[in-house]
Amino acid sequence: MARRRFFVDRIAGDRASLQGQDAHHLARVLRAEPGQRYEITDGTALCLAEIELAEPRQVVFRVLETLDSGASLPPIVMLTALIKFDRFEWMIEKVTELGVKAVIPVEAARSDEGLFKAAAKRVERWRKIARESSQQSRRVRVPEIRDAMKLGDALRRSVGSKIRLEENPGAPPLLECAKTWDREADLCVAIGPEGGWTDAERATMESLDWLPASLGSTVLRAETAAIAAAAILNQASAT
Repeated sequence: MARRRFFVDRIAGDRASLQGQDAHHLARVLRAEPGQRYEITDGTALCLAEIELAEPRQVVFRVLETLDSGASLPPIVMLTALIKFDRFEWMIEKVTELGVKAVIPVEAARSDEGLFKAAAKRVERWRKIARESSQQSRRVRVPEIRDAMKLGDALRRSVGSKIRLEENPGAPPLLECAKTWDREADLCVAIGPEGGWTDAERATMESLDWLPASLGSTVLRAETAAIAAAAILNQASAT
Protein backbone atom coordinates (compact mmCIF):
# COMPACT_ATOMS: atom_id res chain seq x y z
CA MET A 1 0.00 0.00 0.00
CA ALA A 2 1.35 3.42 -0.98
CA ARG A 3 2.35 5.75 1.83
CA ARG A 4 0.32 8.90 2.36
CA ARG A 5 1.85 12.06 0.95
CA PHE A 6 1.86 15.53 2.50
CA PHE A 7 2.86 18.95 1.24
CA VAL A 8 5.26 21.00 3.35
CA ASP A 9 6.28 24.61 2.81
CA ARG A 10 9.98 23.82 2.53
CA ILE A 11 12.42 20.94 2.91
CA ALA A 12 15.52 22.45 4.53
CA GLY A 13 18.42 20.01 4.62
CA ASP A 14 17.10 16.91 6.34
CA ARG A 15 14.20 18.59 8.17
CA ALA A 16 10.70 19.75 7.29
CA SER A 17 7.57 20.59 9.24
CA LEU A 18 3.82 21.00 9.06
CA GLN A 19 2.03 23.80 10.87
CA GLY A 20 -1.53 24.79 11.72
CA GLN A 21 -4.48 22.79 10.44
CA ASP A 22 -2.28 20.38 8.48
CA ALA A 23 -0.34 19.52 11.64
CA HIS A 24 -3.55 19.14 13.65
CA HIS A 25 -5.02 16.81 11.03
CA LEU A 26 -1.94 14.58 10.98
CA ALA A 27 -1.32 14.56 14.74
CA ARG A 28 -4.87 14.35 16.04
CA VAL A 29 -7.13 13.05 13.27
CA LEU A 30 -4.68 10.54 11.78
CA ARG A 31 -3.00 9.97 15.19
CA ALA A 32 0.51 10.15 13.76
CA GLU A 33 3.36 9.24 16.10
CA PRO A 34 7.14 9.62 16.10
CA GLY A 35 8.76 6.92 14.01
CA GLN A 36 5.98 6.72 11.41
CA ARG A 37 7.03 7.30 7.81
CA TYR A 38 5.34 9.39 5.14
CA GLU A 39 6.20 10.92 1.80
CA ILE A 40 6.61 14.70 1.82
CA THR A 41 7.05 17.24 -0.96
CA ASP A 42 7.61 20.97 -1.14
CA GLY A 43 6.55 21.17 -4.77
CA THR A 44 10.04 20.41 -6.03
CA ALA A 45 11.61 17.54 -4.11
CA LEU A 46 9.87 14.33 -3.08
CA CYS A 47 11.25 12.60 0.01
CA LEU A 48 10.63 9.73 2.36
CA ALA A 49 10.56 11.15 5.89
CA GLU A 50 10.08 9.96 9.46
CA ILE A 51 8.14 11.87 12.10
CA GLU A 52 10.30 13.18 14.94
CA LEU A 53 7.65 15.28 16.70
CA ALA A 54 3.87 15.08 16.42
CA GLU A 55 1.95 17.85 18.19
CA PRO A 56 -1.34 19.58 17.29
CA ARG A 57 0.45 22.77 16.27
CA GLN A 58 3.54 21.29 14.64
CA VAL A 59 4.71 18.05 13.09
CA VAL A 60 8.45 17.75 12.42
CA PHE A 61 9.89 15.33 9.86
CA ARG A 62 13.40 13.97 9.40
CA VAL A 63 14.21 13.27 5.76
CA LEU A 64 15.45 9.73 5.14
CA GLU A 65 15.91 9.71 1.37
CA THR A 66 15.02 11.54 -1.81
CA LEU A 67 12.53 9.73 -4.03
CA ASP A 68 11.95 9.73 -7.77
CA SER A 69 9.16 12.21 -8.44
CA GLY A 70 8.14 10.47 -11.66
CA ALA A 71 7.35 11.89 -15.07
CA SER A 72 6.37 15.53 -15.38
CA LEU A 73 2.66 16.23 -15.69
CA PRO A 74 1.44 17.79 -18.94
CA PRO A 75 1.32 21.62 -18.98
CA ILE A 76 -2.45 21.95 -19.31
CA VAL A 77 -3.92 25.32 -18.34
CA MET A 78 -7.70 25.49 -18.05
CA LEU A 79 -9.64 28.75 -18.49
CA THR A 80 -12.91 27.75 -16.87
CA ALA A 81 -15.96 29.97 -16.90
CA LEU A 82 -17.37 30.58 -13.44
CA ILE A 83 -20.33 28.37 -12.58
CA LYS A 84 -22.16 27.67 -9.32
CA PHE A 85 -19.48 27.24 -6.69
CA ASP A 86 -20.36 23.73 -5.49
CA ARG A 87 -19.89 22.43 -9.03
CA PHE A 88 -16.84 24.62 -9.63
CA GLU A 89 -15.17 23.20 -6.52
CA TRP A 90 -15.90 19.65 -7.61
CA MET A 91 -14.37 20.46 -10.98
CA ILE A 92 -11.19 21.79 -9.34
CA GLU A 93 -10.84 18.62 -7.30
CA LYS A 94 -11.17 16.37 -10.35
CA VAL A 95 -8.96 18.27 -12.81
CA THR A 96 -6.31 18.38 -10.08
CA GLU A 97 -6.44 14.59 -9.90
CA LEU A 98 -6.08 14.51 -13.69
CA GLY A 99 -2.85 16.50 -13.56
CA VAL A 100 -3.59 19.99 -14.88
CA LYS A 101 -0.96 22.68 -14.36
CA ALA A 102 -3.29 25.60 -13.61
CA VAL A 103 -6.92 26.69 -13.43
CA ILE A 104 -7.93 30.24 -14.32
CA PRO A 105 -11.52 31.14 -13.33
CA VAL A 106 -13.02 33.55 -15.87
CA GLU A 107 -16.18 35.59 -16.12
CA ALA A 108 -17.92 34.90 -19.43
CA ALA A 109 -20.93 36.76 -20.78
CA ARG A 110 -23.27 33.98 -19.62
CA SER A 111 -21.69 33.40 -16.21
CA ASP A 112 -24.24 33.84 -13.45
CA GLU A 113 -24.41 37.37 -12.08
CA GLY A 114 -22.41 37.92 -8.90
CA LEU A 115 -20.05 34.97 -9.25
CA PHE A 116 -17.08 37.06 -10.39
CA LYS A 117 -17.26 39.38 -7.37
CA ALA A 118 -17.80 36.48 -4.97
CA ALA A 119 -14.86 34.54 -6.44
CA ALA A 120 -12.37 36.80 -4.66
CA LYS A 121 -13.63 35.42 -1.34
CA ARG A 122 -13.52 31.83 -2.56
CA VAL A 123 -10.13 31.56 -4.20
CA GLU A 124 -8.28 30.55 -1.02
CA ARG A 125 -10.81 27.78 -0.47
CA TRP A 126 -10.25 26.62 -4.06
CA ARG A 127 -6.49 26.55 -3.46
CA LYS A 128 -7.02 24.45 -0.35
CA ILE A 129 -9.16 22.02 -2.33
CA ALA A 130 -6.42 21.76 -4.97
CA ARG A 131 -3.80 21.11 -2.27
CA GLU A 132 -5.86 18.40 -0.60
CA SER A 133 -6.68 16.79 -3.93
CA SER A 134 -2.99 16.89 -4.89
CA GLN A 135 -2.08 14.99 -1.72
CA GLN A 136 -4.80 12.41 -2.34
CA SER A 137 -3.76 11.89 -5.96
CA ARG A 138 -0.05 11.80 -5.05
CA ARG A 139 1.04 14.79 -7.08
CA VAL A 140 4.36 16.47 -6.41
CA ARG A 141 3.16 19.96 -7.34
CA VAL A 142 -0.13 21.64 -6.52
CA PRO A 143 -1.81 23.25 -9.55
CA GLU A 144 -1.94 27.02 -9.54
CA ILE A 145 -5.46 28.35 -8.92
CA ARG A 146 -5.33 31.92 -10.12
CA ASP A 147 -7.50 34.86 -9.18
CA ALA A 148 -10.64 35.21 -11.31
CA MET A 149 -10.28 37.30 -14.46
CA LYS A 150 -12.48 38.74 -17.16
CA LEU A 151 -12.57 36.38 -20.13
CA GLY A 152 -11.12 38.90 -22.58
CA ASP A 153 -8.11 39.57 -20.35
CA ALA A 154 -7.41 35.86 -19.92
CA LEU A 155 -7.70 35.18 -23.65
CA ARG A 156 -5.21 37.88 -24.52
CA ARG A 157 -2.66 36.89 -21.87
CA SER A 158 -2.60 33.17 -22.68
CA VAL A 159 0.38 31.75 -24.57
CA GLY A 160 1.23 28.40 -26.13
CA SER A 161 -1.37 26.29 -27.93
CA LYS A 162 -4.90 27.64 -27.49
CA ILE A 163 -8.13 25.66 -27.81
CA ARG A 164 -11.73 26.55 -27.00
CA LEU A 165 -14.31 23.85 -26.41
CA GLU A 166 -17.17 24.36 -28.84
CA GLU A 167 -20.66 22.86 -28.55
CA ASN A 168 -21.76 23.95 -32.04
CA PRO A 169 -21.44 21.33 -34.81
CA GLY A 170 -18.43 21.31 -37.10
CA ALA A 171 -15.47 21.55 -34.71
CA PRO A 172 -12.84 18.78 -34.93
CA PRO A 173 -12.46 16.35 -31.99
CA LEU A 174 -10.29 17.57 -29.13
CA LEU A 175 -8.04 14.52 -29.45
CA GLU A 176 -7.38 15.43 -33.09
CA CYS A 177 -6.54 19.02 -32.16
CA ALA A 178 -4.09 17.82 -29.51
CA LYS A 179 -1.91 16.17 -32.16
CA THR A 180 -0.35 19.54 -33.01
CA TRP A 181 0.43 20.35 -29.36
CA ASP A 182 4.09 21.00 -28.54
CA ARG A 183 4.33 19.13 -25.23
CA GLU A 184 7.03 21.51 -23.98
CA ALA A 185 4.63 24.48 -24.11
CA ASP A 186 1.38 25.21 -22.30
CA LEU A 187 -1.86 24.04 -23.81
CA CYS A 188 -4.62 26.46 -22.77
CA VAL A 189 -8.18 25.17 -22.96
CA ALA A 190 -11.18 27.50 -22.60
CA ILE A 191 -14.38 25.97 -21.20
CA GLY A 192 -17.55 28.03 -21.43
CA PRO A 193 -20.41 28.47 -18.95
CA GLU A 194 -23.86 26.89 -19.03
CA GLY A 195 -25.39 28.19 -22.23
CA GLY A 196 -22.06 28.26 -24.03
CA TRP A 197 -20.12 31.06 -25.68
CA THR A 198 -21.78 34.10 -27.23
CA ASP A 199 -21.15 34.96 -30.88
CA ALA A 200 -19.10 37.96 -29.73
CA GLU A 201 -16.90 35.74 -27.56
CA ARG A 202 -16.39 33.32 -30.45
CA ALA A 203 -15.37 36.20 -32.71
CA THR A 204 -12.84 37.41 -30.13
CA MET A 205 -11.38 33.93 -29.71
CA GLU A 206 -11.13 33.43 -33.45
CA SER A 207 -9.27 36.74 -33.80
CA LEU A 208 -6.80 35.59 -31.14
CA ASP A 209 -6.23 32.15 -32.72
CA TRP A 210 -8.19 30.06 -30.21
CA LEU A 211 -9.00 26.94 -32.21
CA PRO A 212 -12.42 25.25 -31.76
CA ALA A 213 -12.56 21.64 -30.56
CA SER A 214 -15.40 19.24 -29.83
CA LEU A 215 -16.00 16.69 -27.08
CA GLY A 216 -18.69 14.88 -29.08
CA SER A 217 -22.27 15.23 -30.16
CA THR A 218 -23.88 15.57 -26.72
CA VAL A 219 -24.01 18.84 -24.78
CA LEU A 220 -22.04 18.53 -21.55
CA ARG A 221 -22.34 20.54 -18.37
CA ALA A 222 -19.41 22.90 -17.88
CA GLU A 223 -17.78 20.87 -15.11
CA THR A 224 -18.19 17.63 -17.09
CA ALA A 225 -16.57 19.23 -20.13
CA ALA A 226 -13.59 20.41 -18.06
CA ILE A 227 -13.03 16.95 -16.59
CA ALA A 228 -13.44 15.20 -19.94
CA ALA A 229 -11.00 17.59 -21.60
CA ALA A 230 -8.42 17.12 -18.84
CA ALA A 231 -8.66 13.33 -19.13
CA ILE A 232 -8.33 13.35 -22.93
CA LEU A 233 -5.35 15.70 -22.90
CA ASN A 234 -3.65 13.82 -20.08
CA GLN A 235 -3.73 10.67 -22.21
CA ALA A 236 -2.78 12.55 -25.38
CA SER A 237 0.34 13.87 -23.67
CA ALA A 238 1.52 10.32 -23.02
CA THR A 239 1.40 9.27 -26.68
